[in-house]
Amino acid sequence: MRGQLDWIAGMGNGASMKIWIDGDACPNPVKNVLFKAADRRGVETILVANHFVRVPNSVHIRAVQVPGGFDEADHEIARQAEAGDLVITADVPLADEVVGKGAMALNPRGTLYDAENIKSHLSRRDMMEELRSSGMVSGGPPAFSAKDVQNFANALDRLLARAV
Repeated sequence: MRGQLDWIAGMGNGASMKIWIDGDACPNPVKNVLFKAADRRGVETILVANHFVRVPNSVHIRAVQVPGGFDEADHEIARQAEAGDLVITADVPLADEVVGKGAMALNPRGTLYDAENIKSHLSRRDMMEELRSSGMVSGGPPAFSAKDVQNFANALDRLLARAV
């Protein structure tokens, strides 16, 4: 809660919040929720991907294509995101980096990463990666569902209502 309050308080620094989307892995239903929210709330939203991604024609939404390559979109978002911004990503190391800069991150399933919880998410992610690489655990998260989209939309709406 403290991390969320710090982020919301940081919104009063005169800069307007931007939403950065890690577009290389963001599910289309989540992108659609974000595009609607950007227009409805008038929030600048930037989708960053290493391939062409079509975005709606809107003064609030734009796409940035970065060179192909491992984590290029993540690196661009980490360079550009500022305190008070919101980053949409399932990449926990990217979330850790932007939270360290005073931004918040929300994954496509609606899990919020903030200053209070990012280190535990990062530790859990690292432990699971180690277990998978050793063969002790196989597979990944369950298939993305309509409930995940609803959880994301609800979390996004709560954050935007507090920030805007």
